[in-house]
Amino acid sequence: MADSGFPFPPDSFCPLCADGLRDPVTIPCGDTYCLECIKIYWDQYDHMGVYNCPQCRASFTPRPVLRRNVPDVQHQQEPRQQLPELTPFPNMRRESYCDFCVGRRNRAVKSCLMCLAYYCETHVKPHYESSTFKRHKLVDETGHLDRKICPQHEKGLELFCRSDQMCICVLCTVREHRSHNIASAEDERIEKQKVLVVTQSEVQHIISERMKELQELKHNVDVLKNAAQRAQTESDKTFHEMLQAVERWKSEINQMIMANMQAAMTQADGYVERLEQEIMELQRRDAELRQILETEDNIHFLQNFPTLCVPPEAMVPKVLINPQFSFGEISKTATEMKESLDDICKKELSKISKTVSETPVYILLPRNRDKLLKDAVRLSFDSNTVYKELVLSDGNQRVTRKKATQFYPDHPERFDGFSQVLCKEPLSGFRFYWEAEWGGEFSIGVAYKSISRKGKNSNSLLGYNDKSWSLLCSDSGYSAWHNKADKDLPDAPRAARIGVYLDYAGNTLAFYSISNTMELIHRFRAQFSEPLFAGFGVGSSVTLCQLKQSTMPYT
Repeated sequence: MADSGFPFPPDSFCPLCADGLRDPVTIPCGDTYCLECIKIYWDQYDHMGVYNCPQCRASFTPRPVLRRNVPDVQHQQEPRQQLPELTPFPNMRRESYCDFCVGRRNRAVKSCLMCLAYYCETHVKPHYESSTFKRHKLVDETGHLDRKICPQHEKGLELFCRSDQMCICVLCTVREHRSHNIASAEDERIEKQKVLVVTQSEVQHIISERMKELQELKHNVDVLKNAAQRAQTESDKTFHEMLQAVERWKSEINQMIMANMQAAMTQADGYVERLEQEIMELQRRDAELRQILETEDNIHFLQNFPTLCVPPEAMVPKVLINPQFSFGEISKTATEMKESLDDICKKELSKISKTVSETPVYILLPRNRDKLLKDAVRLSFDSNTVYKELVLSDGNQRVTRKKATQFYPDHPERFDGFSQVLCKEPLSGFRFYWEAEWGGEFSIGVAYKSISRKGKNSNSLLGYNDKSWSLLCSDSGYSAWHNKADKDLPDAPRAARIGVYLDYAGNTLAFYSISNTMELIHRFRAQFSEPLFAGFGVGSSVTLCQLKQSTMPYT
């Protein structure tokens, strides 16, 4: 027996497959089986909702949850090993060996449902060559041959009880399944095979859809990667240009400093030269005065006194550095420019960082309509917005277009240019889901309350402005509209009922076709800034569908 990793004796075996326990599970009554064996056994009783133990016949309702047995305390004290994940669809085939080989047994290729034995290629030949075995039923070897025997009567399972939905033998029809709806295993297989063919077709369709989604996701990942590379390239270019600009500003400031310094030096050189000349002239005057004061010739002294006694006048005014002029102002300006640049960069980086962190890269849209119905909301048409050719009925749940003009009172919220109507209920902050059935060409979407209501122009047409989003539906196909930009959807599935899913906080608006299946038509990504209102463009008629669940209150 292969080591299961659990503390069971080496001789432990499963009563169903008579083999060593594999992935052992203990059911509530205390008996232990292979996980795969008891799962397959209980699958036969899903329709009844009552499950029993194959050994002690203890009954369980509901079906017990199967979990592989945990180790005992000694094992729990050891380092926990990562258990392999359980596959939801276990391999039903088990390798078996020929029951008639002597010595080394060859691998079996066929099973006989009459002999209840396995045969290799050699020992199966008599079943093909001898008339003795002409009524024997050979099938491909799939293992679990013991499961083809009735555990009560030890006869081959040849019949199927439709009342209890299980395989039985001939003797079972006498007592346990007497008066039940019995069919041959072959006939029942034909009927159930039809169901499996449909299931297989659905699986293949899902595979095809998932393959398309996989290719689309891979494409979008490549687009995302290319967008990131472009953004990085553009960012590098922008910051390189910013660095060049900073270098230019640095050069201009340095030139300003040098120009002012040169002008100041030139001016100072002129003052220095004039001051030096004045000092030299004063020194010459001082020498003459010293000479005249030292002479003994009175006549000479008196003759020169008139010219020497006059005080000299200053040739150059006193020069001071203007205290208001300072190169420090330039340094201060450079510092302020740096701080301003830092503030701008921090502010913008914080803003874009918040936007990026709050905007999810991937959007997970519900695939199951039941999940959407959890966010179902009850809507009603707003009579104050309805166009003059539209008639409301069924408690404002249906709107129909008539040729005759209806006499509605004037109202500032009424559409007067297009056959449109909004619902009363504001939608914001949460997730909402609603459905509508339509006839004739129509549009379905959402709009802000601030959308224009007057005139035949794009400002008041659903989807043709920045205040609304819509899906235009007609017999020829669909197209998605926002702010005059449209996207044709030629491959979108057609349906007379459209579902709308709004995740306001998640910035998502999605449209689904609702028929036997639910399929995504189109998805908008948008930053919603105001409460939204469901809106409709009516070609013939629109009916709001009453969904089972309505859990979101209005505030």
